[in-house]
Amino acid sequence: MRHLLLLGLGLSMAAACGATTNLPASPAGVVPESITVTSRSFASGGSIPIEHTCDGNNTSPDVTWSSPPEATRSLVITFDDLEPQAGVPTHWLVFNIRPEARSLRAGADPASVGAKLGQTDGNHAGYRGPCPARRSGHHYSLHVIALDGPLALDESATREKVNEAMEGHVLGSGELIGTVVR
Repeated sequence: MRHLLLLGLGLSMAAACGATTNLPASPAGVVPESITVTSRSFASGGSIPIEHTCDGNNTSPDVTWSSPPEATRSLVITFDDLEPQAGVPTHWLVFNIRPEARSLRAGADPASVGAKLGQTDGNHAGYRGPCPARRSGHHYSLHVIALDGPLALDESATREKVNEAMEGHVLGSGELIGTVVR
């Protein structure tokens, strides 16, 4: 059974890697630049270690990104389930990261890079590890988004509020896809 599940996950991975989460718009006339996102916690298309899931320590993964566009004034990190059922689509929301930052260590306090934590879809401020149903697997998108200014939002802002505030301010983005099979 596990072999068939992994085969199905592998086949759906090809489709999911091309499907990214929707981003708010860029300023008029701006073509968003690409940012390379990597992690020491998991490889592109790879399995997210148990320590970063609900079955482990719920520790946020390491995330590193390339230099954002020159006009960047803040960064946002989102971590989303690309196939949410009745679960939590947004597992991590970090905004107002200083533009000179290039990484956030696994489990680090986002305040170390000047950031605020947004509220996940599970009404939780902070990281909430992936937790797909047993005997299923999901793809997760770790996104880094460059903005032309900081977001005028309070700590624990909802994903909806963060998306609204980003509208018309996206200068670039990058994404890393990982998987969790339980």
